[in-house]
Amino acid sequence: MSHGARTSGAKRGACVLALLTACTLHSAPLTIAVVGDSTVAEYKQDESMRGWGQQLGEFLSPEVKVLNLALCGASTRTFLSTARWQEALDARPDVVFIQFGHNDSHAADKPESTRADGDYAQNLRRFVDEARRAGVTVILVTPMHRRLFDGQGNPSKELESYVNSMTAVASELSVPLVDLYSSSGLVLGKLGDSGSAYLYAPGDRTHFSEAGARLLASMVANTARDYDPRLRAAIRTDKLDAYAALQPVP
Repeated sequence: MSHGARTSGAKRGACVLALLTACTLHSAPLTIAVVGDSTVAEYKQDESMRGWGQQLGEFLSPEVKVLNLALCGASTRTFLSTARWQEALDARPDVVFIQFGHNDSHAADKPESTRADGDYAQNLRRFVDEARRAGVTVILVTPMHRRLFDGQGNPSKELESYVNSMTAVASELSVPLVDLYSSSGLVLGKLGDSGSAYLYAPGDRTHFSEAGARLLASMVANTARDYDPRLRAAIRTDKLDAYAALQPVP
């Protein structure tokens, strides 16, 4: 065999290998990481609580992997101090959803507490920066309303400063934002206190039942599909449509 033939064959082999590699990378299942607090976390099947991260897979194609690393009791400060965030980065997900705010809003003397316009915002910037440097697409998710109402029956606004801070960081850094705060506020406003009780765990005004977590997961999926073509391909529109037709929220 001539040198030219060997060279040509080697080039063809290299091209085939590159094509196979590209196809493998392209067809690799999407991996989604979810980080946050107890409103996002996984619970045992015999528990009455559910987090929306636990239900998110219901609206995704079956080959999509969801890595739920949300941690009960976590704030931006305490989550960054654990190994969970590094675990999320080491997993090299394609997309990470980040939701914090409930525990950040605790009293200033609590170790998990942060200031909305101070270390909370700075911690969010750190999440975004480190994820992007790892090649991960970030989607921020505002904390949803607690089931609390003011004297006029409107959803209370105790988390509003954290929502505003996250919204500002998302705008500053050009990060997609899923506004669960506004979406959940609309639901609570329509259903009222007693009408929304089924969405929450028994005797609880912060944590969710399976029905509530599923509703939140549908809101996340419905908004996020417009932010990334990979998510648009992975999110089951038929599942969202079927759920919207059946679920009893006005």
